[in-house]
Amino acid sequence: MDVPDLTDDLVDRIARQSDAQSGAYSIRELERIRDNNLVAMMRALKARNWGAGALLNRADTGLQAANDAVLDYPDIADIGQPIETVARAVPLDWTDYNGHMNEAKYLQVFGDATDRFMIIVGCDAGYIATGGSYFTAETHIRHLDEIHAGQRIRVATICLNGQGKKMHVFHELWQDDRLCATGEHILIHVSLTTRRPSEPSARIARRIGTIEAAHAALPRPDGVGRCVGAPR
Repeated sequence: MDVPDLTDDLVDRIARQSDAQSGAYSIRELERIRDNNLVAMMRALKARNWGAGALLNRADTGLQAANDAVLDYPDIADIGQPIETVARAVPLDWTDYNGHMNEAKYLQVFGDATDRFMIIVGCDAGYIATGGSYFTAETHIRHLDEIHAGQRIRVATICLNGQGKKMHVFHELWQDDRLCATGEHILIHVSLTTRRPSEPSARIARRIGTIEAAHAALPRPDGVGRCVGAPR
């Protein structure tokens, strides 16, 4: 290959070009940009189940199998309280032109929370492989406050109904002590063979019923059952 000599002039030229490209950012900001890009690449690899992403998927599967082997609810301190289903930082690429979290990402966060709750009640990859799963039938999201890149967020989930084929959950999205959004979701258990509603397994019915009964003693969350435009 035709490699240029590493002269002082070349070093100065590279430095000037580097400063022109990144000089508007501090070292800390560049670190965040780097980390956000690395996380985005890892998410893409996980979605394609390739390379390091495949390794992460295998690790996730192994952790879930280990959890199921130990206890019914291994990582829930108190089943009678709202269950933490998401805890993460907001990446830079989740923000929009207004400088806060894009509304589509609220749905993604609540979708991740629902997926986590499904795993907790037993509707994990192994169960889905047997031909059963939950499909979302209805969603209502309230946007209550702004969320910015880098902030730590968490979702607390309450099970309002887990009887028969229906699963009704209510998510609260928090940033520290600020309630920033709520998501109310109704899911229906289906057979992946017929694509029609079906009864969940006895194990799932038992687990979701236990959580529903424990959450029945909680105060009814503000916003449950609201429709678009309804007064507070």
